[in-house]
Amino acid sequence: MSMPFPFTAVVGQDDLRLALLLNAVSPAVGGVLVRGEKGTAKSTAVRALSALLPPVDVVSGCRFSCDPDSPDPGCPDGPHEPGAFASRPARMVELPVGASEDRLVGALDIERALAEGVKAFEPGLLADAHRGILYVDEVNLLHDHLVDLLLDAAAMGASYVEREGVSVRHASKFLLVGTMNPEEGELRPQLLDRFGLTVEVAASREPDQRVEVVRRRLAYDDDPAGFAARWADEEAAVRARIVAARALLPSVRLGDGALRQIAATCAAFEVDGMRADIVMARTATALAAWAGRTDVLAEDVRQAALLALPHRRRRNPFDAPGLDEDKLDETLEEFGGQDGDGGGDDDPDPGPDGPGGQPEPDDAPQGDGDAAARPEAGEGGEPQPAGGAGEQSPARAAEPFRTKVLSVPGLGEGAAGRRSRARTEHGRTTGARRPQGALTKLHLAATVQAAAPHQRARGRSGPGLVVRRDDLRQASREGREGNLVLFVVDASGSMAARQRMSAVKGAVLSLLLDAYQRRDKVGLVTFRGSAADVALPPTSSVDAAAVRLESLPTGGRTPLAAGLLKAHEVLRVERLRDPARRALVVVVTDGRATGGPEPVALAGRAARLFAAEGTASVVVDCESGPVRLGLAGRLAGELGGTAVTLDELRADSIAGLVRDVQGTRRAA
Repeated sequence: MSMPFPFTAVVGQDDLRLALLLNAVSPAVGGVLVRGEKGTAKSTAVRALSALLPPVDVVSGCRFSCDPDSPDPGCPDGPHEPGAFASRPARMVELPVGASEDRLVGALDIERALAEGVKAFEPGLLADAHRGILYVDEVNLLHDHLVDLLLDAAAMGASYVEREGVSVRHASKFLLVGTMNPEEGELRPQLLDRFGLTVEVAASREPDQRVEVVRRRLAYDDDPAGFAARWADEEAAVRARIVAARALLPSVRLGDGALRQIAATCAAFEVDGMRADIVMARTATALAAWAGRTDVLAEDVRQAALLALPHRRRRNPFDAPGLDEDKLDETLEEFGGQDGDGGGDDDPDPGPDGPGGQPEPDDAPQGDGDAAARPEAGEGGEPQPAGGAGEQSPARAAEPFRTKVLSVPGLGEGAAGRRSRARTEHGRTTGARRPQGALTKLHLAATVQAAAPHQRARGRSGPGLVVRRDDLRQASREGREGNLVLFVVDASGSMAARQRMSAVKGAVLSLLLDAYQRRDKVGLVTFRGSAADVALPPTSSVDAAAVRLESLPTGGRTPLAAGLLKAHEVLRVERLRDPARRALVVVVTDGRATGGPEPVALAGRAARLFAAEGTASVVVDCESGPVRLGLAGRLAGELGGTAVTLDELRADSIAGLVRDVQGTRRAA
C-alpha cells in the first residue's frame, strides 16, 4: 500500500483541513462535502486524514468491526463473547462512482434465505467503513439511490438490507467525506443538506504558495517514505490533539447565549428545517474542544456558520454558495453577549480561498469579458444590418418560470433520472424474467410459481419450499431516466431585439432548471453570423449552461442549417460515449434562415436528419410581431417534432408535447 501524503504537509486549504479535523473529533457533525475545481488537493487531504485517526479495537473475527467494550447486540456475526480483540488502524474505504447497491450495502443470498431460512450475508462497503472513513470521490456523479442509502446509513448509524421480507441490520458509523467538481453537475438540495459541513476550495493565486505546493509534491514523489518521516513530528502532534479533543468533547458546555446566536443566525439566513441549527451546535462544540476549551464562544459559532450554512442557503441551482459575512457579524453582535462581532476581525487566515468560499476582489474577472457579462441598459435593441458586423452586448435573462414535463417517447434504458420512462433497477414492478448474472431484485410470486410444480419431484417433505437456482426470477421494473437535453439557440440579428432575447433566455433558463431537477445532461449549441458553435458540450452541470447562456452575444445572419448540423454532430459523438442515454433537442428560433446559397432548403435537409433517426425534438417559436410567417412550425414539421410559442411554454398544453412526437410523426 502506498504511503499517503502527510496531512500536515498540505499547503493552505485551512478551511478544508479544519472541517476534516472537526469531523475526526466529533463524527456526529455529519461529514464534509468538499467542492472545488480539479487539482486542489481535495482527495489528497481526505486520504491523508486516515493516518491521523487513532487505532481502533475490534472483536477478533468480526467482519463488522464491533467494539469489544460495547459490541453491537444485533451484529450478524454475533453474539460476541467477552474475550479476544485486536487493534488495527482506522480504515478509509473508497466508494467507486460505478458501485452497485449490493457492493455498498452488502449482498444477501436470497436462494439460501428462501430454501434454508439462513441469513447468509456478504458485508458491503458500509460494513467495511464502520468506525472509519467512507470517502466518495465525485459524489455528484453517484446515482441518487446510492447517495440516499449512503446518507441514511450515516444519519442512523446502521445499514439495513431488506429483500422480500428478509432483512439484515448491522452498525455503520463512519466519517463521511464527499468531494466534487461543480463543473460536472450539482447534488440535489436535499442531499446537500445531509452533509454536515461544506468547504469551497480553489487553487491559490499566490506565486509563493504555488511554488511551495510544487516543491512539496515533487519531494514526496521522489521519496514518499523520507518525505513522510520529515513530517512525522507534526503528524504525531495533530494525532495527539485529536485524541485530547475527543476526550474533552463531553465536557464542553454549549450555553444559552451560544444557542441563541446559532438559532438567530439560521433564522437570519432563512435556511430550511432544523438540521442547520443542530449541525452548527455540534460544530461549535467540536471547535471549542479542538481549541482546548470547555465553553463555546461567539468565535466558535461564527466559524461553525461559515462551514455549516453556505450550502444550505441556496434557493436554486444557479445560486452561488457562500455567506454574507457582514450580515453574519451583525447577527452575532445583535444576539450575542460576548466577543462582540464573534472574533470575525481576528480570523487567523482568511486567504484567497477564505471561509465561506468567497473570492477576494483581486480574483474577480477582469477585462472586456467581464464587462460583456454585465450589459448596461440603453445600448439599443434593434438588430444589426444583415452583414452582422455589429455585435450587441448580451441581454439579461427574464425571470425563470416553472415548465411542464417534456419527455422522450418510448421506453429507454438510460441512467436513472426523472424525465422519461425507462427500464431501471428502481421503480414499480412490471413483470418478471430469469436473472442475467447476480440476482438483485427478487420477484417472489414468480419465483414461488416457478418452483411450486416441482416440489413432489424434489422430494419435499416439510413445510419449506424447495427452491433451486433455475426457479429464481428477477423483477422487471419501470422508472424514469435522465436524458440529454440539447439546446440549439438562434443568436442571430433577427433575435437580437433586447426584450425578445431576454424572454428567450428566460425560457431556456426555465428549461435548464427543469433539467437540473430531472437529473439530465445538457448541452448548448448556438448559431449566428456564418457558423455555429458548441457553447457547452454535453455535461451534467446546468450551472455551466446558465453561465454560457447569460453571456451569449447576438447579431449577424441566421445560419440555421449550420446550427442543426452542429447539433447533429454533437449527438452523434455523444451516442458513441453513452449509447443508452436518449436525446431531446430543443431548437429556440424564429425559423428564419439566411446566409449562403439556398439557406431554407439546406436547413430543411439538415432537419430531416433528426427525423430520420427518430430524435425527439421541440421548436420554441420566437417569432413576434403582427405578421407571423410560421417558419418555426415548418421547421418542426421537418424535424418530426412539435412547435410551441414562448407564451405557450408556460401553458398546460405543453405537458405532452414531446410524448406526442412519435404520434405526430406517424400521422404525418
